Amino acid sequence: MSPSSEARRMRAGLAWMSILHLMLVLPFAGADCQCGYSIKNDGGDGHRMLFMDLLESDFSETKDISLDTDWVRQSFNVSAEASRGEFGKAFLPDNINIHRTEDDDTGLGLRVARGTDSEFVPVAEIDTSRVDLLWGSYRAGMKLSRVEGTCAAFFWYFNDTQEIDIEFLSREFDHDSSIYPVHLVIQSRQAAMAGFDAQATGTYKRANLTFDPTAGFHEYRFDLVPGHVIFYADSEKIAEMQGAAVPSSAGHLILQHWSNGNPLWSGGPPAEDALLTVSYVKAYFNSSDDGRRTDLAGPCAAVDEDGGPCDVPGGTAANASTGGWFMSRDGDPSQGGTDTDDDGGSEEDGESGGVGGGDMSAAATLAMLSLVALLPCSITEGWVVAL
Repeated sequence: MSPSSEARRMRAGLAWMSILHLMLVLPFAGADCQCGYSIKNDGGDGHRMLFMDLLESDFSETKDISLDTDWVRQSFNVSAEASRGEFGKAFLPDNINIHRTEDDDTGLGLRVARGTDSEFVPVAEIDTSRVDLLWGSYRAGMKLSRVEGTCAAFFWYFNDTQEIDIEFLSREFDHDSSIYPVHLVIQSRQAAMAGFDAQATGTYKRANLTFDPTAGFHEYRFDLVPGHVIFYADSEKIAEMQGAAVPSSAGHLILQHWSNGNPLWSGGPPAEDALLTVSYVKAYFNSSDDGRRTDLAGPCAAVDEDGGPCDVPGGTAANASTGGWFMSRDGDPSQGGTDTDDDGGSEEDGESGGVGGGDMSAAATLAMLSLVALLPCSITEGWVVAL
């Protein structure tokens, strides 16, 4: 074993011991979330996941997206041949702006321009500045376009064979029959060998949403842990994938809205301008950067009896237009009350509020057992811990 590998194992072991000590002697709820963010894992094992880092963007409050250092508007062209369509794609920064209305449609707008005489369709993409997003829970509030002929996507990306996609094809929406498909994809080496057709692999699913995604905002989410990805819509699980195809490198988040005229996918180009509106993006994750992880772990070792991980509330259709609770802005939900929906009712699912105030012994026992169960993962991968 190399010295660097040994040092990495020692750091991970110390981190695990610190977290285990925390679970045994401190309550879960903390006012400043110095010990990370706890998220319910609906993958069937009943554990909770702990992530130490976050990135939250409330686009309803953003004045000028060009000044937001967390995001970078993209500018590049993709030829028709490379995009496997009838047209190329011209990604233009001017197609990404804050969209403001008097109703609840305010957010980041990604525009696809109507049919063009050019060989390129004007489209939109914006990426996170950070590229160190590893294991985590990634979510976006989005309202899709009713205009046929575009593909709207929220995805995590390292390269063409390590990619997690949530994609919507507006041409597939059937409002009369309430059919609203969503394509859930992990692009892998197997998909690349099949011509980047993930449908030929075991990491593709076409699910039908139970709501009209063009009528309002909804939260779309995927949780990534080693060998496992779970997809959600409004905190309801819609798919689960696992195995060697799951990405293992760090990447970044991408919001994209495009068309290339491919009748088998995006269709289009659209007959009129089409707008994808994004109200927020939230990411609770572990960085691939050793120094970043060490810096985040330091404050947790010094917390007092009021410290501990903060429970992250789940997103719902009722709060997807505003983003509901933002941990970086609003703090620990258990210290400020539970997030409420538009009708004033509180969220009572397993993701709302804090565990503090419950049976501490039971909570600590659950934490310890779960940590022990994932000890190999904690040591080899670092900072992927289920609570």
